[in-house]
Amino acid sequence: MESRLRVQGHPIQPMLVTFPFGLFVSATVFDLADVAGGPAFLGEVGYWTSVAALVAAALAAVAGMVDLWDVRASRTRRTMVTFNLVNAGMAALFLLSCLIRADAPQRGATGVLLLTELVALAVGTVGVWLGARLIRQFDPGRREPSGFEALDGVPAGGSTVEIVRPRA
Repeated sequence: MESRLRVQGHPIQPMLVTFPFGLFVSATVFDLADVAGGPAFLGEVGYWTSVAALVAAALAAVAGMVDLWDVRASRTRRTMVTFNLVNAGMAALFLLSCLIRADAPQRGATGVLLLTELVALAVGTVGVWLGARLIRQFDPGRREPSGFEALDGVPAGGSTVEIVRPRA
């Protein structure tokens, strides 16, 4: 199966998924530092990092839905749906945390919100495992080029972003 959205032949959705997960981890670290007694601005930074992660998660979800569009009912489709639902669950827990903190004057974290974020990251870890499984299902023999061979085939002046209909 090929992804419909690609950049230089690589699917976009796996690239996009790394941003929200990394931002959610960063937000949790800032909130942990805030709850542990760090400066109050760390809670504010954690809040805004969560907001940025939610925006990135929305973009990744759209790309995931586009990729899911052409996949026939199969084990791969079930894994893709589960992967997207797990990532949506992680984002929903962080959204809950952001909504609770939105009206607070300092937007700092509490112990309960930090626990919610840790549970969300545990859910997200399942998503990472499912994502790795999907990559292996989509392209089991793929070997990433390294060094100068990675530059072979890069178009000189054309567009590098493709939106194509996958082969049947």
